[in-house]
Amino acid sequence: MTSISDTKVAFLAMNGFEDSELTEPWRAVTDAGGAATMVSPESSEITGKNGHAQPVDLAVASASADDFDALVLPGGVVNADHLRMDRDSIDFARAFFEQHKPVGVICHGAWILIEAGVVDGRTLTSYPSLTTDLRNAGANWVDEEVVVDAGLVSSRTPDDLPAFCAKVVEEIGEGRHREQHA
Repeated sequence: MTSISDTKVAFLAMNGFEDSELTEPWRAVTDAGGAATMVSPESSEITGKNGHAQPVDLAVASASADDFDALVLPGGVVNADHLRMDRDSIDFARAFFEQHKPVGVICHGAWILIEAGVVDGRTLTSYPSLTTDLRNAGANWVDEEVVVDAGLVSSRTPDDLPAFCAKVVEEIGEGRHREQHA
């Protein structure tokens, strides 16, 4: 397994996230030696659609991509729909691309990347219902378990989590990707 000790990874989510799409990548990051931080527009705790309660470490309005090495965006329809309407969350996500840092996104989490304007010309996957949204935003959508495009790791559903988690840790271990851009 890749070691990512001394790395700081932001997880951006709010109420309604897909529980396993937060907890499994979180565990993968911390098991590989990374420090995980829960960033959210919510102030104290967020709850997944299946009941997992996650303490919030940092308000997104106070967060800076400068302080992190990578970003993970869990899915969940409600979570992703609300995040894509939150300007601080959009700006925070976009900053990782501007700084060429790895980003992992799964399921409906790709909605925020559309709002951040970072999918044009990129190849990625998502939950199938986002296919048209992503293509309309200029992305090359493919139906694969996990897709890596210059530091952007994407997957479709919780079934893809083993491959997603492994690739997220690998890309974080590689560090900045010059081709990762906004």
